[in-house]
Amino acid sequence: MKRFEFQLRISPEQYLDYYRGLIQQVVVRDRDGSTVQFPASLLQPFVTAAGVHGDFLLTCDDQNKGAVLQRRQGGA
Repeated sequence: MKRFEFQLRISPEQYLDYYRGLIQQVVVRDRDGSTVQFPASLLQPFVTAAGVHGDFLLTCDDQNKGAVLQRRQGGA
C-alpha cells in the first residue's frame, strides 16, 4: 500500500474549476517531495464554504488503484 501526505489550500474560487470539470486531476507534492496526481472527485467530501483546506493522506494499492483520500486529524 502506498501513502502520500500533503497539505491542500484551495479557495472557493479555485475549486469552481474542479466543480465545473475544467480540472479533473489534482496534482500535489507530498511531504517527501514526490509529485502525486489523483482524481478531483476525491475532494468532494472535503469542500466547505471556505474551499478545501487541511492536511490530507492519500492511500492506494501498489498499482495506484483504489485511491482513498482522508483528512488528517487536526487538519481543518
